[in-house]
This record gives sequence, C-alpha cells and structure tokens, in this order.
Amino acid sequence: MDFFGVLQLVGGLCLFLFGMETMGDGLKRASGSKLEEILGKLTSSVPKGVLLGAVVTAVIQSSSATTVMLVGFVNSGLMQLRQAIPVIMGANIGTTATAWLLSLSGLEGDSFFVQMLKPMSFSPILAAIAIVFMMFLKSEKKYNIGMVLIGFAVLMYGMDIMSSAVKPLADVPEFVSILTMFSNPVLGVAAGAVFTAAIQSSSASVGILQALCRTGAVTYGTTIPIIMGQNIGTCITAILSSIGANKGAKRVAAVHLSFNLIGTVLFLVAFYAANAMLDFGFLHSVVNPADVAVIHSLFNVASTLVLLPFTRGLEKLANLVVKDAPEEKKRDTTLNLLDDRFLENPGFAAAQCRTVAVKMANLTRDCIFAAMKLMTVFDRDQCDYVYLLEEKVDRYEDAMGAYIVRLSRLDLSEKDNKMLSAILHNIGDLERITDHARNIAETAEELHRKNLAFTPGAQAEVKVFMDAVKEIVNLAVDSFEENDLQKAGEVEPLEDVIDIIHAEVKNRHVRRLQEGICTIEQGFILSDLGTNLERVADHCSNLAVCVIEQEKGEFDMHHFLDDMKKYDTDGFEEKMRKYDAKYKLPA
Repeated sequence: MDFFGVLQLVGGLCLFLFGMETMGDGLKRASGSKLEEILGKLTSSVPKGVLLGAVVTAVIQSSSATTVMLVGFVNSGLMQLRQAIPVIMGANIGTTATAWLLSLSGLEGDSFFVQMLKPMSFSPILAAIAIVFMMFLKSEKKYNIGMVLIGFAVLMYGMDIMSSAVKPLADVPEFVSILTMFSNPVLGVAAGAVFTAAIQSSSASVGILQALCRTGAVTYGTTIPIIMGQNIGTCITAILSSIGANKGAKRVAAVHLSFNLIGTVLFLVAFYAANAMLDFGFLHSVVNPADVAVIHSLFNVASTLVLLPFTRGLEKLANLVVKDAPEEKKRDTTLNLLDDRFLENPGFAAAQCRTVAVKMANLTRDCIFAAMKLMTVFDRDQCDYVYLLEEKVDRYEDAMGAYIVRLSRLDLSEKDNKMLSAILHNIGDLERITDHARNIAETAEELHRKNLAFTPGAQAEVKVFMDAVKEIVNLAVDSFEENDLQKAGEVEPLEDVIDIIHAEVKNRHVRRLQEGICTIEQGFILSDLGTNLERVADHCSNLAVCVIEQEKGEFDMHHFLDDMKKYDTDGFEEKMRKYDAKYKLPA
C-alpha cells in the first residue's frame, strides 16, 4: 500500500467513525428520554430485561452507551444490580445489529433489486432525504431523522472507502502474515480487545473487521478470536464510567466484564477442543462481511443462553470482586440522579432534572408547613427539622443549577430546553420559600424563648393567614409536579387575596397597638411573620405562572399577570371572590 492508499484508509476510517457517531446521536435524539426511561423502569423479569437491552442497544447502536446508562442507574439507585444483569446480556445481542447493516455491502448479484439493496446504491438516496429533512423542513423530529440518515450514509461511504483502500493488502505478504498470527486464539483475542478498547466501540471495531474482509485474506481462524476479543474490549467504557461511582455501579462494570470473559473462555475452550478432535477445515476459508455478522451474533446469543440461568451467580461474583465497605454519604441520595453519566443521553438527563426538581418542591412544601406548625406548638426537634430541610434545599439548588448549566450546553430538544429553562426559574423560588420558612421558624423560636404570645385576635388572624398560605403552597407545588394548568390558574387570585389579608392584619395590629392591647415587641414579631408569609405567596405565584407560561413558550410573567387581571382571564375576579369569602378574617 502506497502513501495515498494510507491516506485513503485513514479518510475512510474517519468517515466511518464519524458516520457511526452521527447516526448514534441522531437515534438518541429521536428517541429522546423514552428508551432510557423504559430501560430504567421495565426490568421486572429476566427475559424482559434481555429483550429491553437488545432493543435499546439496537436502536442507539451502542452496547457501551447502554452499559454506561446502567452504571448510572445503579449508582443513582434507580435500578438494582440483579435487574441490570439481563439488560447487559441483551445489550451484547443488540450491538450485533450494526454488523448486519454493514454486511449488506457484501451482497452479490446483478439484478436491479439486489443492486438497490447494496448500501452504496441506497445511501445516496438516504443522504438526499436527510438533506431535505435537515435543511428545508422546520421540524426537530425530521431533523433528528435526517441526522440518522446522513450518519448512515457517511458510515457506508467510509466503509466503502476503507474496503477499497485495504483491498491491495491481500497481495502484501507482511499483512497476510500478521493476520495469520492472529489466528492464534490468545493473540487474536488480545488484538480484538486492545483495538476495541482504544476506540471504545465494538460496533465500529466489527465494522472495520468487515472492511478488512474485502481483502480476501481474512479467514474464520482469524475472525473468531478477534471477535471474542472485541466483546471483551468493549467493557472498557463501563469500567471507566464506574470510576468514582458507588459499589453497585462498580459491580455493573464487573458483571459486564465477567460475562464477556466467561463467555469467551467457554466458547474458545469448547470450540478449539472440538477442533482438536474434528479438525474444522473451514477455519482456513475466507470470510465475508455477512459471515462476520453471523459469528458476532452466534457468539453473543450463545453466551446469553448459556449464562442466563446463572444471573445470580454473576451477581455473587461481582459482589466478591467488589466487596462491601462502609461508604460515606457525601450528598443526598436523590442528587445521585444528577449523574454525569446521564449527560451522554441529554434527553434522559433532562428528565432526571425534572424528577429532582419535583423532589425539591415537595421538600419545600414540607419545610414551610413544618415552620407554620411551630407558630401553633413550638417543638425543638421540629424547629431543627425546618433548618435541616432549608439546608437540604439549598444543596438541591446548587447541584441543580450547576447540572442544568452543563446540560444546557449539550444538544437538547426544544421541549427539553423549555423544561430546563422553567426549572431554572423554579428552583430559585423554591429555595427562597425555604428561606422564609427558616425565618418563620426563628420567629416561633423567639416567641418561645421570650415566653411571648400573640393576642387571641392576632392568633385567630394568623391562623386564617397561614391556612391561605398552606393552600397556595399546595396549589403551586401540585401544579408544578403535575403540570396542572387548572391548579396553576388558581394561584394568582389566591395570592391577591393573601396580599389583602396581609394588609388587613397590619391595619388591625396598628389599632390594637393604639388601644394598648398588644406591645411593640409583639408587633415587630407579627410584622416579620406577615412579611414572610406574604413573600411565600409571591414565590408560589412565580411557580404557577411559570407552569402556565411554559406551555406558551414565553417567560414574561409580569405581562401575563397584567393581562390576567386586566381582562379577567379564566374568571380571575370570580376566583378572587371565592378565596376572599373562604379566608375572611374574624371580626
């Protein structure tokens, strides 16, 4: 092979790898977070886990990506190790889909139908459709489909260029002698493992082997051990991903490696023992791309069938390799859902952000409710609980903000971008509500410490005030959690009523002060309490309006609120009258 042949080979390899990456990215974007959600939830039985692993991997064209997701699931507590094992087995089967697609390049025949089945015939058509989808159709879904098609077309062109570049190697004695050396099972397995680990993709590694088959110098004796090694080499991605993860995630990587190692050892021992007795003559026969796909599939299906009954044994082996040890919990377990590994699948990472945000909203509700309860009956433990929740929500805001900033730089769908923008708006309001909850708890603590109490009239007014705030918090959090526009529409009228209640409580306090019924110190405390309650309602209004505006794709809250009140949108005045009657201060 001359200098220009080497350039052609390198160029073909680059196009092949780029096409595979582009096609995989397009498939992930087109599927969004659905496949990952299914993978995380529907693994209740072993057969179902195998099927899901195979389907998801066939769709996203990467067993490494599937296994990395499993590492993340186990690390975040979404999945148990025993659920992940069948999915790993299925992923090994699903990854063979790429080899079957690439094997189409080896079709022989002169008929129009057979010619059109060849990738180099239909790839230009797919590329043309892809360009139309990506450049002229204003649809994100069509754009993602276009990415898949253009990726496949580039991949096949890269494959064809590689095949043409390596064809002359059949006449190079040194190349043939290297391939013959790899017919040694140990060397063949090592070569396949090292090369696949280097490029971190068994699909790409198998595709390159299929391209080499076009030289006519690759035999079954060479192909079989290399494919065995490729299955071992692909484990490197999961191993690297598990670094820094918890014990469960490390065990996922251990299972992946042990499954492929055991399968390879069993297959090679059985195969070469049979060869020693029967002398398989076909080992010296030349293979074509379709033969590579068949060997790849047979090995992975056979390994799964043999080891499937021993999933518990693989689990015990992983537990033995990665021993239990006391682990320090450095962060809330919910925040494990914001796993860096999920950034490889932005759609799923966005869904995880939503899950954490809902958890944060419910913690906020618990915090403000616990704080208001202290105003009725003070309890030291309950007060400390409020402080604990406030600190926890602070950590949620910091972690969520940092994670969303990183996620926003990735290739997200328009829907996910809108959702993340809304969450960024929301987490600040949720954190501020817990700050006001802490202030209320400190107010209750001050009353308790100084042995003070509000007058009976003020107590009755505060009860009505807090009941209204409890309802607005419930409406805001529920509307955020459920994306419920009806509940969100109830928040702003109630917020206006709470403003009226706040003003009336202050007026009544001034009258009591003038009459000498209460003291200035009680008045300061009551004023602080009222201000915090009223501001909690303001933040609830922001949450609800954000839910409504998210549906419209806008975030001009002030304009929305002005229109709602000015034009009596959705019966605003009627809702206000309802809440005004419900939360009437006692005479």
